[in-house]
Amino acid sequence: MKTRCIVATRRACALGMVFALALSLLACTSMGVGSGSLLTDNTPVSFSWTSTDGGNTGTLSAMVNSGAAFSGPFLQMTSTVRTEALDPIWRGWHRGWGDWAHGGIGPMNAFATIYSGQVIANLQGPAEQRLRCRFHLNDPAAGMSGGGQGECQFNDGRTVQAVFPRS
Repeated sequence: MKTRCIVATRRACALGMVFALALSLLACTSMGVGSGSLLTDNTPVSFSWTSTDGGNTGTLSAMVNSGAAFSGPFLQMTSTVRTEALDPIWRGWHRGWGDWAHGGIGPMNAFATIYSGQVIANLQGPAEQRLRCRFHLNDPAAGMSGGGQGECQFNDGRTVQAVFPRS
C-alpha cells in the first residue's frame, strides 16, 4: 500500500510540475490588440501583437477589412548604458532619482535600459505589399502592454491611424 501511495504521489507531483511549466510559459507571452482605420476612407484595420519579452519586441499583425493580412516584426527602440557611466549624473541626488515625484528612472544594476517609447514595425502582406508602422507608447517600460498610438503606411502611400489600449 505504501508503494502505491508513493507512486501516486510522484505522478501527481510530475503532473503538477508539467502544469506549472505550462503556466510559466504562458506567463512569458504577452499579447494585445489594436484598432485603426485608413485615413482616405475610414476602412477599419485590426491589429494584434505577441511578445515573449514583455512587449518590447515581437510580432505585429494587421488585417484590413478587405481581408488582406500583414505580419512582421516590431521592436521598441532602446539603449543600454553602463550604470557607472551614470554616476556623475546622480551627484548630489539619490542614485536613480527614486525620490523624485515622477518616480525616477528605476533600479540600477550593471546596466540600465533606457526605453524610448518609440516602436517600429515592418509588415509583409500579399503580393509584395508592405506596411511600415511607428508608434509612441504610453508607458515605455511596459512595452506594447502599456498601450500607445501611431500610424502605419502602405507602400502605395495610404496611411492608417492606429491605437493600442493597455492590455
